[in-house]
Amino acid sequence: MGLSVKWATCNLGANQPEEFGDYYAWGETETKENYNWSVYIWCNGSHDSLTKYNTSGSYGSVDNKTVLDEVDDVANAKLGGRWRMPTDAEWTELRTKCTWTWTTQNDVNGYMVTSKINGNSIFLPAAGYRIYTYLSDTGTDGYYWSSSLDMEHLYHARNIYFNSGGVYRYGNYRFNGYSVRPVSK
Repeated sequence: MGLSVKWATCNLGANQPEEFGDYYAWGETETKENYNWSVYIWCNGSHDSLTKYNTSGSYGSVDNKTVLDEVDDVANAKLGGRWRMPTDAEWTELRTKCTWTWTTQNDVNGYMVTSKINGNSIFLPAAGYRIYTYLSDTGTDGYYWSSSLDMEHLYHARNIYFNSGGVYRYGNYRFNGYSVRPVSK
């Protein structure tokens, strides 16, 4: 796509671009049945008892880490090599240096993301997300993690959110199960 990183053609856990793939809590490397604070690996049961990736004593143990360690990056854990989760800045580059067109590919809604630099494209399916034991918003919304902590709300991590109306930069609860689109150098 001519950007600073190479974007994978599929979500992590998918074999085709339109497949949803797997859902992961931020900083976790395995899928699970229930996504909430009580089972999130980097806290002691609540958003104000964080045990990793925290810059304020008001939210738990402070380690001043703001980007996932390689060992906690599910793309690197599953694919190895140079594959990893994109940073917030890399998602911003994809948003600003590409044209996003809402479309349907093989009966799956999502965005065709086409580079303004070289015309290459990737498809991001509207895979929805997992919260508690539910899978929500499939076919209408997409939620994709970055590897970056949300510095405004330390119990959030940065993500991309989209629907047919647009593409947005968000921060959301780290325990949510979101899609991951790997990148490499």
